[in-house]
Amino acid sequence: MPAEIGVRPFRQRFPWIGGDLQTIRDFIVRPVEPVPAAASQTLSFEMPDGTGDTLIGIHDRPAEPVAGRPLAILIHGLTGCAESLYVRRAARTFLEAGFSTLRLNLRGAGASRPLCRQQYHSGRSEDLAAVIDRVLGLDGADAVTTDDVAPDGVALVGWSLGANMLLKGAAEFGAQKGVRGAVAISAPIDLMGTARNFTILRNTAYHRHLLAAMRAEVAGVPGGLTALERDRLAAARSVIAFDDAFTAPRNGFADAADYYARNSASGFLARIAIPTRVIHALDDPWIPKAGYLTVDWEACPSVQATLTRHGGHVGFHAPGGVWSDAEAVRFLAGL
Repeated sequence: MPAEIGVRPFRQRFPWIGGDLQTIRDFIVRPVEPVPAAASQTLSFEMPDGTGDTLIGIHDRPAEPVAGRPLAILIHGLTGCAESLYVRRAARTFLEAGFSTLRLNLRGAGASRPLCRQQYHSGRSEDLAAVIDRVLGLDGADAVTTDDVAPDGVALVGWSLGANMLLKGAAEFGAQKGVRGAVAISAPIDLMGTARNFTILRNTAYHRHLLAAMRAEVAGVPGGLTALERDRLAAARSVIAFDDAFTAPRNGFADAADYYARNSASGFLARIAIPTRVIHALDDPWIPKAGYLTVDWEACPSVQATLTRHGGHVGFHAPGGVWSDAEAVRFLAGL
């Protein structure tokens, strides 16, 4: 198992003991998490691919900024958005540490939904590239410039699907665009293994919940679904069937297997050339640990992998707060 000097061991917070309770804690306890920003503004990012799709992000500024810290772009997971509890909570931690944050709604998610005919997926890293180009002033546009949003560059933080997308993007363009660092939390780096894992008996409740949320999300696609898509989605009884019916054909993949094979972050890790932290719990009920234990981490010199025994999926609830958020801040503050 990879080891890293100086990482504080994760300790579970009672009563959230075990992978399942760590995972569902935020579904049981949903505290109001106001984002303590000194100022916030809504930013629009029109995608340069000719679709007319526009992503919406919330730029939050800290009350006490710390010089030299990059803009932290926060990337939600599947069926999430910029207002998801874990994103808002992480924004609070970053703001309190003097970082500015950009809580991004991916294509077709949250506030981006009515402005997008297309939909995000695990490998749509080109959307991240377009947002980075805009905030760093690399695309020639005037609406958002490096002086008013990201004077000290950018860093990426993602959860679950957003973490897989982040790792793929870090390999493809991170160094070329000068991304200063990245943190991926609970990334499904083996997409087929994760999709199959949902179909086992113990994960039936998770699977039903996620599939229902996925159906509800795409039901609002501007322009609507085709009759064939509606029929196939109604018949889909698994995440794999959903991706066969919707995600793959909508994005030019032959089928779900092709989509998973071409976008799983495990195939990109060795190409990452920016400082990157991977945080994952081996008791994550959604993502099988084999995908992480079979990676040759020594062949990924820019990646620090921290695999904890406990933490669940996007959990890491520890005494005093969310451990993965604190570790993400610590890692990026030390760049």
